[in-house]
Amino acid sequence: MSETERQAATEGITKNLIALTQELGARSVTGYLSMPTEPNTRPFLNWAHEHGIRTLLPISREDGLLDWTTADGESETQSPEGLPEPVGELLGPIAINDVDLIVVPAAAVGADGLRMGWGRGYFDRTLGSMEKCPPVYAVIFDGELVDQVPREKHDQTVNGAVTPTRIVRFS
Repeated sequence: MSETERQAATEGITKNLIALTQELGARSVTGYLSMPTEPNTRPFLNWAHEHGIRTLLPISREDGLLDWTTADGESETQSPEGLPEPVGELLGPIAINDVDLIVVPAAAVGADGLRMGWGRGYFDRTLGSMEKCPPVYAVIFDGELVDQVPREKHDQTVNGAVTPTRIVRFS
């Protein structure tokens, strides 16, 4: 993508994430710090922080689970693997149980709502362990919404996908 295309995609994704958050009346959400090759989530995270929406960001653990911390809109570091990682007080894996909307990364999403991640299974394990799961939306570029993705036993579906041009809901 050119810089102009990437900026337009960021603006569209931010607009659609804000619209989804408002539509759901979410007062607490999860997000993630995007990699440079992923759709940029930082403008949305900053908007949520500025509007008093509690935002939890994941911190990966060696045991394959996710801890969570509250986002402040600014603080981040790099993990030993070179991934962006939030800085803050660790809240533990169960902190996600109190959110109204879960926003997750994806490499692709199939038309049936099956999400293909990046191969580590952190989000699949988290979502699969939740007793009562709020709506889950993957953030992807338009071309990453495909007819189908490969399925593994542990894979979890999402309720929808947010792209630069639309919000897609799966039944």
